[in-house]
Amino acid sequence: MKIITIVGARPQFVKAAVVSRAIEKHNSRNAGEKIQELIVHTGQHFDENMSAVFFDQMNIPKPHYNLEINSLSHGAMTGKMLEKIEEVLLKEKPGWVLVYGDTNSTLAGALAAKKLHIKVAHVEAGLRSFNMQMPEEINRILTDRISDILFCPTQTAIDNLKNEGYDVIDIEQVKCGDVMYDAAMFYKSRANQPQGLNISSNFVLATIHRQENTDDAEKLEAIFAALEEIAKDKNIVLPLHPRTQKKLDEFKIVPTKNIIILEPVGYFEMIWMLSNCDLVITDSGGLQKEAFFFKKPCITVRDQTEWVELLEHNVNFLTGHHTDRILDTYKSIQNNQINFDLNLYGTGQTGEMIIKELNAFSGTI
Repeated sequence: MKIITIVGARPQFVKAAVVSRAIEKHNSRNAGEKIQELIVHTGQHFDENMSAVFFDQMNIPKPHYNLEINSLSHGAMTGKMLEKIEEVLLKEKPGWVLVYGDTNSTLAGALAAKKLHIKVAHVEAGLRSFNMQMPEEINRILTDRISDILFCPTQTAIDNLKNEGYDVIDIEQVKCGDVMYDAAMFYKSRANQPQGLNISSNFVLATIHRQENTDDAEKLEAIFAALEEIAKDKNIVLPLHPRTQKKLDEFKIVPTKNIIILEPVGYFEMIWMLSNCDLVITDSGGLQKEAFFFKKPCITVRDQTEWVELLEHNVNFLTGHHTDRILDTYKSIQNNQINFDLNLYGTGQTGEMIIKELNAFSGTI
């Protein structure tokens, strides 16, 4: 059985590595029923750090194809990916195409496969922000609808699909847990303290990079006003995205020395900071979950989140960009005990469950 895995962004490589390890384990146990996996990197997020060192350190299989498609508009990028992925699929003739998450690469991979009548499996299916202004929301909705099997990380994702009528659509749905939990548990022993960071505890980890925050002067100023106030009480460590730095310069926002600015960090460094911080403040999607994995409360400076179960269990708090709400939430967290003794994202066996379910679904692997 041949599987083509489509990835286009650095987090997708980490997620795909979880399933690749499960495929290796399957092959070691089933000599006569091996799975062949070929990885296609669309090049969507061009990253100089996606070097051989990155793949070697993280034990991630190197791509068999690199399409080098990036720096285009959404339409041009998705169209070019569709064309090039189709060429690969026609050449390789896989039984399955496996896609992750909600990027343009995800949608292009699913579309190319479906038009060639190749089965599609979507990992991280069923997630919804209910904000159709987000290109990610469009990508995930369309990918779900044309897939053959949907691997849902949470019960919330299953419920979203039910509310959209998927109970009467011939698409398999599996609640499997979250591949990022598998990854965090696998890599946590390799965590490294970032170079230049001279504190090892009692700090807040912050990341601000989302366009809706960085490109709006009023929002960015309000968020940094809250960070400056919190920094009077506790150091803030801020790995700074280049887009955020550019906008800080443009809007003449100058962080004080209590906000410790770092260059963008790698996954191992981020895991170290998650392990050692007291609190996370972010507008990232994935970091909200990872804060929970490492039992840290999270303030999310967005108006929506896909991870509503974190809100429901009072481990993640949605504040938007509003200074007062961020500060009030920070004070509340300091004064309350938070329960992290919850199983929301599986037991760390998601990769193996995905391969097991694909096996059962196809009956041929």
